[in-house]
Amino acid sequence: MTDTQSKKVGVSGTGMIARGFVRLIKQHYPDIEISRVLTRRSLQSVNDFPLPDLLTNSLDDLIDHSDLIVECSGDVFHGTNVIERAFEAGLPVVTVNAELQVTTGSYLAAKGFITEAEGDQPGSLAALREDALQMGFEPLVYGNMKGYLNHNPSAEDMAYWALRQGISVDQTTSFTDGTKVQIEQVVVGNGLGATITRQGLEGIASTSLNESASQLGMLAERLGQPIADYIIPSGFPAGGVFLVCRHDADQQQAIEYFKLGAGPYYTLLRPFHLCSLEVGKTVRRVLAGGSVLLNNSVAPTLGVAAIAKRPMRAGELIERGIGGFRFRGEAIKLAEHSDHVPIGLLRNTTLRRAVEPGQMITYDDVDILPSRVLDIVLQQTNASVAAPSIVPMLPIELQPVAMSG
Repeated sequence: MTDTQSKKVGVSGTGMIARGFVRLIKQHYPDIEISRVLTRRSLQSVNDFPLPDLLTNSLDDLIDHSDLIVECSGDVFHGTNVIERAFEAGLPVVTVNAELQVTTGSYLAAKGFITEAEGDQPGSLAALREDALQMGFEPLVYGNMKGYLNHNPSAEDMAYWALRQGISVDQTTSFTDGTKVQIEQVVVGNGLGATITRQGLEGIASTSLNESASQLGMLAERLGQPIADYIIPSGFPAGGVFLVCRHDADQQQAIEYFKLGAGPYYTLLRPFHLCSLEVGKTVRRVLAGGSVLLNNSVAPTLGVAAIAKRPMRAGELIERGIGGFRFRGEAIKLAEHSDHVPIGLLRNTTLRRAVEPGQMITYDDVDILPSRVLDIVLQQTNASVAAPSIVPMLPIELQPVAMSG
C-alpha cells in the first residue's frame, strides 16, 4: 500500500456508534475507507445502515479487507473473538467497548495493539491527560460526570428511555444504574495508573465543579496516588470530563491570571465527549504509527464486580449482567476481592444459591458456561492474585425466569 492510497478500516458492530462513525468517515475522512462492516444480524434485516453494500456476516471477510479494525459491538464475547482474530492477522484494533476492555482487555493488551478511542469518556480523559502533561500539570483526579443515577431502575422506564434515546434497553440500563460509569473509571484507573478511594467510587453529588474537584483532589493526595472517580452535577452540564491537577508553585500567579483560580488544585474541563464523532481521531493516530491512547493495561489493579439489585433464588437464569435487571457493577480493588465474578462474565449463567440485594457475586454463587472469555478471565485472575479454585459448570434443566424491575 502506498501513502496515496486510502487506509482500509473494518468495523465490528452496526449500532449507534458504528453508524455515526461510518457516516463520519464517509463524509469527512478522504484518507480512510470503510472496507467492511461485520454484523451478526441477517444482511437483509439491517435496513438502517449508511453503507449497506459493505455489510458482511463473515469475520474472515472483515479481516481480509482491513488495515485496522474498529470494534464497537458493545459485546464482550463477540468483541473478544473479533480482536483475537485481528491479532492473528497482525492488525491493530481501536475499541469503543469499555465493557470488553475491563473484562478481557488486559489479556488482549499483551497480545497485540489495542486502544480505546477518544470520544467515550475513558478515551477523552486519556486525551485530556496528554494535553495536561504537555502543559506541566500533574493529574491527581480523572473525573467523569453522570447526569442521573438510579441503582435499580424498572424495566418499563428503561424501555421508554431506550426508545426515546434510540439506543438499546441494556445500554440504557447500564448507563442508568451506574454500571457504565464504574466500568469506564476502572479502565481509566488501570490504564492511567490511578486507584479508587473505595468500592463503588465516591460519586459526589455536586453543585460546584471546582469545590467537588478540590474535595477529590484532597482525597487523592491523602492516598498518595491519582484516583479515578465521578460526580453527579446539579445546576451545571454533565456532558464532559475533567482533571484535577497540581502545578509548579512558581506558575501559580500565571495560572491564576489565566483564570484557573488560585490553586493549589486546578480543574481542567473538557465540556463534551462526542462518542462516534471523535473515534476517527484515534483511528488516524494509530494508522500514522501513534501510541496507545488508553487500554486496561497488562497489569490491572481494579475490576468491576457484580452486585445484586434484588433478592434472587437458586436456579435463576441470568441472561446478562451488564445492562440487566438483576445486577449492577461496582469498581473494586482486585487484591481485596480475588473471588469476585467480573460483571462482564455474566451471560446466560445460573445461580447456585440465593443471593440478597447488595451482595457481591463470587464464583461460588454461579454456574458459568465454558467460553473463551471465561478462560481469559481466569488466566488474568491467576496471573494477578492468588485465585480460588474455580470450576465452570453447565446449568442443568433450569428454565429462564422472567426479568422484572
